[in-house]
Amino acid sequence: MSHKKAYVALTDVFTRLYRYQHLAAMAGWDQHTMMPGRGSEARTAAMAELGVLMHRTQTDPALQGWLAEAEQEDLSDMERASLREMRRQWQHANLLPEKLVEAKTLAGMRCEHAWREQRQANDWTGFLANFREVVRLSREEGALLAAHTGGSPYDALMNKYEPGMPSAEIEGIFSDVKTWLPGLIAQVRERQAGESVLQPQGPFSTAAQRALGLEVMRRIGFEFDAGRLDISVHPFCGGVAEDVRITTRYSEDDFTQSLMGIIHETGHARYEQNLPRDWVHLPVGQARSMGIHESQSLSFEMQLGRHPGFLHNIAPLVRQHLSADPAASDPAFDPANLARFYSRVEPGFIRVDADELCYPAHVILRFEIERALMNSEIEAEDIPALWDEKMQAYLGIDTRGNYKNGCLQDMHWSDGSFGYFPSYTLGAMYAAQYFASMRQIYPTLDEEISIGDFRHVFAWLNEHIWSQASRWETGELVRRATGESLNPGYFRAHLEARYLA
Repeated sequence: MSHKKAYVALTDVFTRLYRYQHLAAMAGWDQHTMMPGRGSEARTAAMAELGVLMHRTQTDPALQGWLAEAEQEDLSDMERASLREMRRQWQHANLLPEKLVEAKTLAGMRCEHAWREQRQANDWTGFLANFREVVRLSREEGALLAAHTGGSPYDALMNKYEPGMPSAEIEGIFSDVKTWLPGLIAQVRERQAGESVLQPQGPFSTAAQRALGLEVMRRIGFEFDAGRLDISVHPFCGGVAEDVRITTRYSEDDFTQSLMGIIHETGHARYEQNLPRDWVHLPVGQARSMGIHESQSLSFEMQLGRHPGFLHNIAPLVRQHLSADPAASDPAFDPANLARFYSRVEPGFIRVDADELCYPAHVILRFEIERALMNSEIEAEDIPALWDEKMQAYLGIDTRGNYKNGCLQDMHWSDGSFGYFPSYTLGAMYAAQYFASMRQIYPTLDEEISIGDFRHVFAWLNEHIWSQASRWETGELVRRATGESLNPGYFRAHLEARYLA
């Protein structure tokens, strides 16, 4: 042990941190799924206390010496990568004072808890009362981080989710998307105008939808001895690699969103469930970035779940669980109709319900607003007008006065998660690039998907993404997986092939 004494000491600290994160994740899952409303104040205080404990663990003065000593020790390549990721987390924690960590946790949890009712009540003014403090503290955090890392406060906040990717690079990618996406949306809508698409008619009981979701989860590899499915206001994937919790929400009028929500969250879950068990307690054994995490959920939802062959394969399950008379022929449940339904392009208010083409517009809008907000170019009060202006410009939708389906629809800003939104469209781009790479290796991939054979999809993801965790920095991970760094051209090619071919 002596020749790696400092590194071993660091692994002990970060293993302890992982156990704290496990507890925090479970308390967070419970808060969103089962906690009675009157538990909020006590849970908020407990989570803030746990956040302070984790921060103290990461900022223990002994870590600085151990990090320096470990650099001189005889470490393997994987241990060197592990040390790099430990240092990155340590540096971030040491730039933030304990009081700010505690205050931001408290403000975010209070704002998020109140948001649930305020959104339903269309109460922007009530939301703003809590939200201003979240904005103030997030700006303070961004300024402290940026003073060390350089760049803008927003860059520093985004670096928590997308290490090493500046907002200028995101802006360049999104600016290009804005030059072709509106035209593609218009072209596809014109092409689909004459199509006949049947909306499956409910009601669809929550129990039946849940049974369908569980069966689809089994088919795409979710490990039920290491996770579970529940209900929440906003679908999410949480927990830890050994115990992954995913949620969806059900509408008895429409099963289509809950089903895709389950497939999406199962993509997140399978990434977590397949992280390397020998390393998962350390930063190097955990998910690389939120963009990479979203690339897994979008590989499952967009590349696989909305693939006509996949829908053809699960159509009998859908009919079996949801049709009023499974033995009867209901054209709404025909595979071809389901494929047309899930590829229908129709601009709408809600990001999580958006089709594959409109989704990036929702993300770009949020990126532009949150960047201006964190860089103090606008104030919280300015958000509704900007939101409406950009929704009009990008999707032709009027959101004036409709806060519930406008700027109050997401939980991310309520808890101070500024810099997260770009990850969604980066993830869609990575996913398109992965599947282009898979098709080079497996020319019959689309036929395999049509018969329910997903072995090559999952084997490729496991080899190149899941098993690699954070061994490589993001650009290198993608280069090793696909032969090149992020190339948004694959995303455009995928959309044109699926919607115009």
